[in-house]
Amino acid sequence: MMNLVRWSPLKEMAIMQHRLNHAFNEPFFRSGGEDDELSMGSWYPAVDMFDDDDKIVIKAELPGMNKKDISVDIENRVLTLSGERNFDNEVKEENYYRRERACGKFKRAFNLPADVDSDKIKADFRDGVLKVEIPKPEEQKPKQITVH
Repeated sequence: MMNLVRWSPLKEMAIMQHRLNHAFNEPFFRSGGEDDELSMGSWYPAVDMFDDDDKIVIKAELPGMNKKDISVDIENRVLTLSGERNFDNEVKEENYYRRERACGKFKRAFNLPADVDSDKIKADFRDGVLKVEIPKPEEQKPKQITVH
């Protein structure tokens, strides 16, 4: 017996947009070179970036990674997260029924809205989530103005 399911056109459009974004973010032709530009960015960790009063916060989902395999760099107002997640070698390739978890190198870069003091940036990796806190410069912090 079939169940009736309510059709949601907005959900269908969101799924289609996700598939198109994924298709255009992936290189069409992968090469075998380890350091080849096309092999970089073979997967893209999910990232949230938000304003938290006196700092900008970036959270990246990096499950199954070790913090020694993650790099956070800043240069010319561009913060770059990069690293590499390797395949689990405990299971033989022919024993897999399905393999969906992405592995390989990744690189994400974010333009920061203002010059920041790179010495004050904090990065913490806990439970598969990298949290980077970027303090805002003094002139960018919101200020309360008293009305007389």
